[in-house]
Amino acid sequence: MLTIIGKATSINVRKVLWTCEALGLPFVREEWQDSHAALNPNRMAPVLVDAGFVLWESNSICRYLCDEHGGAALLPVDARARARVSQWMDWQATELNTAWRYAFMALVRNSPAHRDPAQVAAGVALWHRHVGLLDTHLGEHGPYAAGDHFSLADIVLGLSVNRWRLTPMERPDYPAVAAWYARLAERPGFDAWCGNGVP
Repeated sequence: MLTIIGKATSINVRKVLWTCEALGLPFVREEWQDSHAALNPNRMAPVLVDAGFVLWESNSICRYLCDEHGGAALLPVDARARARVSQWMDWQATELNTAWRYAFMALVRNSPAHRDPAQVAAGVALWHRHVGLLDTHLGEHGPYAAGDHFSLADIVLGLSVNRWRLTPMERPDYPAVAAWYARLAERPGFDAWCGNGVP
């Protein structure tokens, strides 16, 4: 049985849980405890434990689950198709998520350390710019992020776009993103782990 360590409200934990559901994998989830620190030197969740194998970093966990448990439909074996999925997963982790950090901490978490109006405005603008890049890509190459089929790229991007949609701020109209998000809403696991009202 897979063990996923981390709180169910975490965006990074939820992408792993959605991947498990998409693959039909049973799992147990444990809340993070201080005793789990030995499993991840960063002291962060999620952490996966699979028959004694320990792995951290959410996108790496999602890739591993597909490789280990027959998930070629979500993460293709073909090198070019796989690279396209990984490209969007890496963009989500390094570019898109970096763009929203300050604004999200200010507007949703009400963090005292994130109160600079100029930085909030800059963060919101950068966040919109990145979602706009995704909108352009989907409009030209959809229906899914990596092409014609639902993949891991859509799971990880779906969580980030869900956060964008639920953050209290003015948003541009991105029709391709809206249509893509509606397609995601039809997928197993979406209601539980993405569109569940948690940003």
